[in-house]
Amino acid sequence: MIEIDVEGEKKEIQKRYRALLKACKPTMEKGDKRQIRQAFELSVDAHKNMRRKSGEPYIYHPIAVAQIAAEEIGLGTTSIVCALLHDVVEDTELTLEDIEREYGKKVANIIDGLTKIAGVFDQTSSIQAENFRKMLLTLADDVRVILIKLADRLHNMRTLESMPRDKQLKISSETAYLYAPLAHRLGLYSIKSELEDLSMKFTEASTYKLIAQKLNETKIERNKFINEFIKPIEEKLTSQGLSYSIYGRPKSIFSIWKKMKSKGVPFEEVFDLFAIRIILDSPLEDEKSDCWKSYSIVTDQYIPNPDRLRDWISSPKGNGYESLHTTVMGPKGRWVEIQIRSKRMNEIAEKGFAAHWKYKEQSNENGLDVWIQNVREMLSNPESNALDFLDDFKMNLFTDEIFIFTPKGTLMKLPFGSTALDFAFDIHTDIGAKCIGAKVNHKLVPLSYKLQNGDQVEIITSEKQKPKEEWLNFVITSKAKAKIKITLREQKIQIAEAGKELLVSKLNALKIPYNPQQLSKICLYFDLNSVLDLNYQVAIGKIDLKELRAFQIAEKKQPDNKNVDVESFNQLAKLIKSKDSDMLMIGEEVDKINYKLSPCCNPIPGDDVFGFVTATEGIKIHRTNCPNAIKLMSNFGYRIVKVKWTEQKEIAFLTGIKITGIDDVGVVSNITRVISSDLKVNMRSITVDSDDGIFEGTLMVYVNDTSHLAILLNRLKQVNGVLSVTRFDSEHLNV
Repeated sequence: MIEIDVEGEKKEIQKRYRALLKACKPTMEKGDKRQIRQAFELSVDAHKNMRRKSGEPYIYHPIAVAQIAAEEIGLGTTSIVCALLHDVVEDTELTLEDIEREYGKKVANIIDGLTKIAGVFDQTSSIQAENFRKMLLTLADDVRVILIKLADRLHNMRTLESMPRDKQLKISSETAYLYAPLAHRLGLYSIKSELEDLSMKFTEASTYKLIAQKLNETKIERNKFINEFIKPIEEKLTSQGLSYSIYGRPKSIFSIWKKMKSKGVPFEEVFDLFAIRIILDSPLEDEKSDCWKSYSIVTDQYIPNPDRLRDWISSPKGNGYESLHTTVMGPKGRWVEIQIRSKRMNEIAEKGFAAHWKYKEQSNENGLDVWIQNVREMLSNPESNALDFLDDFKMNLFTDEIFIFTPKGTLMKLPFGSTALDFAFDIHTDIGAKCIGAKVNHKLVPLSYKLQNGDQVEIITSEKQKPKEEWLNFVITSKAKAKIKITLREQKIQIAEAGKELLVSKLNALKIPYNPQQLSKICLYFDLNSVLDLNYQVAIGKIDLKELRAFQIAEKKQPDNKNVDVESFNQLAKLIKSKDSDMLMIGEEVDKINYKLSPCCNPIPGDDVFGFVTATEGIKIHRTNCPNAIKLMSNFGYRIVKVKWTEQKEIAFLTGIKITGIDDVGVVSNITRVISSDLKVNMRSITVDSDDGIFEGTLMVYVNDTSHLAILLNRLKQVNGVLSVTRFDSEHLNV
């Protein structure tokens, strides 16, 4: 048993508390210190017998969350108190009533929003999705709930090392899927970048380590280049009498990896590994002119790329972000990104919503207020499925924006890819519901027309118009989707009521009882999600007496036909856990456990993998970096099982390889020779496209494991004319 140094821990707790008070100092007012002390002592007492997975006292966590909230987000005393107490109700005997009595209703409401949802959930939904929905309901009243939750998630990610592997994957995936985009939407860019990096550290461990190592190796050379680059700019800025600070900061590991993936290039070919930032100490009235003056100095010195100018000073982003971005050609033929902003703009960029609130009086910018209003409207549909809601919500977190004008010249912001119908719903839900077309730049366009930056749009409505199901195929904003779904559901319920009577009479004619069990079987037979869908299909004539008779015959032949229930998940999970360990070994002769390798990512031995318990196909094995992994692990964490490969070389696994190169005579035959003759690898298919002297080929081959694949990739790279060779994932959703 590990000896615990009680006195040493007490000293460490006090040390961390003092560091927290120091971080709170800028926002503290009279009486605040006493309030924070009281919350701290309550938290210490409530968690006194609790420890984290790492073995540390649990109290370290609420102190760290409070410090992140104060130092990195810039929140005030109420938030610090809530951060210190955020786990008290969930983990101890204390109730929300106790908190309200002691600290008031506001603190109690925030902690309620932070407390995970209690009770039993439908297994087809995600507990995490429900928790998230509850947080957002509180967001509609108080944004601090989300900000503290982000601080909580950041500290959990920083200390994820001590968690078991399956928990690491689940929490990292949730973070990448929801929390990083949310931090982005609230303007917390540094927190967003750190959450992305930390998620990648656990889901793409080897790639993360490789990029981190290479960044470290190139650090000296990079710093030398930055110093050389900024020297003439510093001279000019000083001569113009501008007060400024200028520095280069490396891009996040995640953004470098994203660039490597999107461009299909190795680390060595990613040139913009850092951004230069100029921060001006200018009074509010001079900010814009000083930024443009600095831009002029930079572009006098270095040639800018005209396609890469981003002016978020004249038109800030919806989350309040203001900055001037340009990319210039630096020494040695390297592109360099430059960000120019004032001290105020930088604080908003670093601390997002909290800073936006601080400067609200000085600015007319209300993008975040509008966004919160949109969230309120989305949450107004209590019947929507939690996972559908999440998907719709997430869609609007991480998108670029376009600027659209109304006929009267009012500027509106919409996500990139928005249609005329999205614009109509953005003005008002009633206008969206009655929209029949639009005029873009005085020209008539259909509802599905994709808007461009700077378009002037006039909406045409009709009282006779009603939302249609096909609208969901082209709208992209969560507000439009939510409203269309609510209206369609209302229409559907009305039609389904009439269908219910029809169904009862048809079932009576066939002597099939109308009860929940039978209805469940009929829904499964016709692949429908609910009884509402069944009644609706009967009402519109999609299911008639003849088809119900076919169901009856099939049921008699196979009494258990398609009778799959939620229990199958639990049974499979129990089956695995009843073995010597709670881990499924792939490759073993497992008679009882049905598993298959998922075609969306084609895992092979050596890949980092997890198992996903499906309703009808047993366990599907996915790579942890599968295109679908993040969504599966974040939304259906309870269905994830740990998986490990057994040591065996005789089995071959299918994987995909992408090759690009110079289209030369004999290059394809050289590639196939390496695969089939030299390495004796079986090939399932090969497709080669050639265009203007460049070819791109995709191959599906059978390999034993990742080291076998690595040998094959290296040999292919050596073929004359081949420029790049990469493994690829199948992108289709097949879970």
